[in-house]
Amino acid sequence: MQFRFKPMNEIYAHAIANWHYEGIYAFYDMDQDIKDREELLDPHNWTGKYYAVVDERGELVGFFCFEKEGEAVVIGCGLRPDCTGKGLGQAFIEAGLEYAEQELDPATFRLIVATFNQRAIRVYEQAGFKPDGVFMNETNGGQYEFLRMVR
Repeated sequence: MQFRFKPMNEIYAHAIANWHYEGIYAFYDMDQDIKDREELLDPHNWTGKYYAVVDERGELVGFFCFEKEGEAVVIGCGLRPDCTGKGLGQAFIEAGLEYAEQELDPATFRLIVATFNQRAIRVYEQAGFKPDGVFMNETNGGQYEFLRMVR
């Protein structure tokens, strides 16, 4: 699958905000954290931060969020629910890292991931990310453990 990055817009943002994942991955539904949902839907955050990812047919398949912090870029991302668990994660992450390298030229990349999400952690490790500490964070109505990763 080929991934292309498009500027976020209202249609993409609302589609992403309405994605619903299965089982434990429902944690990533945008309606689980109102602040995350509001950030995604705010047009002021789209330029230079949020990007829609489409496939070769132009279908929305995911999104990336890139936030520059000094010499690092912090990434957030998500694949459309029906695209998860199908072996697309590695190519998706690599496409996002390549795009950010071209556009933002970071010295390092950082991300955080819920520790229960071993599927994503394996993909990030295969992309060269290393663990950089575990911490608790209040989100989605509770306290959850997260892993910070660096590349």
